[in-house]
Amino acid sequence: MKLEIIINEDIKRAMLAKDMRKLGALRAIKAALLLEKTGKDVSSGEIPESVELKLLQKLVKQRRESAAIYTEKGREDMAEEEVYQADIIENYLPKQMGEDEVVTLVKEIIAETGASSIKDMGRVMGAASKKAAGRADNQFISKIVKELLA
Repeated sequence: MKLEIIINEDIKRAMLAKDMRKLGALRAIKAALLLEKTGKDVSSGEIPESVELKLLQKLVKQRRESAAIYTEKGREDMAEEEVYQADIIENYLPKQMGEDEVVTLVKEIIAETGASSIKDMGRVMGAASKKAAGRADNQFISKIVKELLA
């Protein structure tokens, strides 16, 4: 089922349950999807699944960064709201890979590409990003790649 349809159904459920916190997070996803849908990259009116994944990851990352800033400035109430929204948005992402899975994936890619030094990081990162598509954070993958190629 398309993400947009799922979000609309969950918005209806949140409205009926009068869950305003969840409703806020769901509306943020819907707004981002609508903005993406009206963008120049989407010609058929359908958003590709890969774009949806990147969009959700971006929303989660924004919320986590905002929460960190709020915590740093002593605004725990606002930080808690951002973390709550990030958790809601993460529910729509595929199950994230664990550290062991990422290490195994990167080792396989290094073996396939024949990478031997940090100079080959670009090739390894490109392949790893494609294979992990939405299931692992690129910064985390980058860290693992650097450790294994160093």
